[in-house]
Amino acid sequence: MALMESDIAFLCDVVANVSGNVISSEQGYLLESRLRPVAESEGLASVETLVRELRSGRQPKLESRVVEAMTINETFFFRDQHPYELLRSTIVPQLLQARQSEKKLSIWCAACSSGQEPYSIAMCLRDHFPELNTWDVKIIASDLSDAILQKAKNGLYSQFEVNRGLPAKYLVRFFDRDGMNWQVKPELRQLLEFRKMNLTKPWPTLPKFDIVFIRNVMIYFSNPTKEDILRRLRKTVAPDAYVLLGGGETILNLNTPFTRHSVAGTVCYRPQ
Repeated sequence: MALMESDIAFLCDVVANVSGNVISSEQGYLLESRLRPVAESEGLASVETLVRELRSGRQPKLESRVVEAMTINETFFFRDQHPYELLRSTIVPQLLQARQSEKKLSIWCAACSSGQEPYSIAMCLRDHFPELNTWDVKIIASDLSDAILQKAKNGLYSQFEVNRGLPAKYLVRFFDRDGMNWQVKPELRQLLEFRKMNLTKPWPTLPKFDIVFIRNVMIYFSNPTKEDILRRLRKTVAPDAYVLLGGGETILNLNTPFTRHSVAGTVCYRPQ
C-alpha cells in the first residue's frame, strides 16, 4: 500500500527539520524503500505504522533512525581525485610555509560518512609531506549518523570498498589484512578525531581550520540552509583557509563570505 500524501509530507518535514536534507514529495517510493527495513527492525508492521509511531512521539530515537535511513552515504577513497591533487600540489605546500612558526595544521572533514574521505586526506599527508610528522596535525571528521561514524572510527573496510579508488600502494602501506576485510593502521587513525555533528544545528566549539572538506552534502540543502552553514563556516576558518565543495556544488547565486578560485583547473573557495 502506497504512503498517503499527508504521510509523505510529514516524513519530508521530519527529515528536513532534523538534517536539512530536502526530499521531494514526489519521492514517496524512496521513503518507502528506505524506511521499510527500519519499520521491520522496530517490529512495526509497515511504513504506515512507523509514521503513526513517529507522529505519536512515543519513540524519540525513531526520528533519528528515520533521518539516518534517508541520508545518502555514498563515498569512496580519493573521490574525484582533483581535490587531493590540489591538496598535494598547492594547498599543503602553501600552508607549510604560512604555519612554519606554529607547526600546526587543522583540517575539518564535514559529513565524513563512513570515513573514506578523511582517511584519504590522512594518506595524502603521510605520503607526500613527511615533515608533518613533527607537526601538530588534527583531522576532525564529523557526521550526524551514529552508525556511520562508528564504521568510520573502526576503520574496517571490505574488499569492495578498498577497490573503489584506493591505490594499491596505499592499501599495502596503510592497511592490515583482517580476515576478508582491511583495517586502517594506527598511524592514520591517530590523526583523526571523530565527532557527531549536525551541520544544520548549532555547532560545538571548533578550532580555527586551515582546510575544510565539505563535499557532496550541501547539494541536498535549500539555499537558505547553505548560506547559513557557509556564514557559520567563515567564523571557524583561518583568514587564509581553503574550503572544498563537491564537484556538483557551487556558491553561485548564494550570499556567502567566500570567493571562488580556480587553481590548476580545480575549484576551491577562500574567505573574503
